[in-house]
Amino acid sequence: MTREGALLVILAVTALIIGLGVWGWRRRATRDRVVLIAPGELPASAAVTQVFDGFYVATTAHDAPLERINAPGFAFRSRVGVTVTDRGVALDLTGQPRIALLPERLVDVAQSTVAIDRVVEKDGLTRLSWRTDAGDVVDTYLRPQDASARALAEAIRPLIPQTTTGLPETRTGTGA
Repeated sequence: MTREGALLVILAVTALIIGLGVWGWRRRATRDRVVLIAPGELPASAAVTQVFDGFYVATTAHDAPLERINAPGFAFRSRVGVTVTDRGVALDLTGQPRIALLPERLVDVAQSTVAIDRVVEKDGLTRLSWRTDAGDVVDTYLRPQDASARALAEAIRPLIPQTTTGLPETRTGTGA
């Protein structure tokens, strides 16, 4: 095979790979175009307990850290401000309206090491599980910048509704 022929094969394979990537991303965007949660504010009477700056890593299907949800406002990594109050958690993602997660939406909070596109030191991510408007449970991964993932998780933990067994409620939603 000539050099020119090899170059054409490499260019064709590269174009095919890029084309498949674009096709897959658009297909996922179409599948996930449903808004997970309407933007909103926490109640005016909410008292701020802690504020964290950091990075929004991803939102994934519940207990599936490698299955990114490409929903509006949650598709891309960005900086995030997390405001924890006595009445809920607010997520301020760069370029997006504020998301308010009231306690009745919160399912669980824990630490994690792996999320799609990101592997960090042991327990370096905070995984916040919450219910969407459709009732499905999703996991949002956050990486605090000036605090530990444990500190963020511990700040949110008192807001998680407890079941009669004293454990966080973990049922999945019934939405589409």
